[in-house]
Amino acid sequence: MGTAGSRRYPSAGCSRLMNASVAPGCSIGIQLLIAARKILTGSVTSLLTISALVLTVQTAVAVSTGFLWMFQLQFPLGNLAMCVMFARTAPTRKPLVARLAAEMVALKQPHPALHRFFQGATWLWAGLFLMLTLGMAVMMVTEPFKLFMLLSTLVTVALTVVGTGICALWFFAVVRRLGLRLRFSPA
Repeated sequence: MGTAGSRRYPSAGCSRLMNASVAPGCSIGIQLLIAARKILTGSVTSLLTISALVLTVQTAVAVSTGFLWMFQLQFPLGNLAMCVMFARTAPTRKPLVARLAAEMVALKQPHPALHRFFQGATWLWAGLFLMLTLGMAVMMVTEPFKLFMLLSTLVTVALTVVGTGICALWFFAVVRRLGLRLRFSPA
């Protein structure tokens, strides 16, 4: 195997991920979906944009080299890109969490007092993605490949569940404190 910097993909495991049709095919598929959505509706959802950004970064890193550490690097880089996207929009009038909420539940003209919640939740997600970036960077250097893949998956799922739970509880507390009611109606 050699040193960490010269480790190449094991022939039976990760090399399949580098197949010229798999990783680029996924990225191209997302790009085509974005183009179709833009043509058909005139807009592209933030969730689709995020997916495209992460998949494009991961594909570029995975395909550009055969080094194992470069394949592992795509995970912290993808999380860093997410951290930057969330942090960049948090202090603005359109925080990313507000845009995602509007797209996911057709939230139309939310109460002005909810803006601070959406900014805070966007900062929360930026922080969670920063934690994932740092954690994966450390695990990438300290753990064997299989353990890194297992731990990075488990930590990502766990932090996503925790972040979603915190945001949901926080949202309902803010709604209750403001005396607002949620009403569900057909789109």
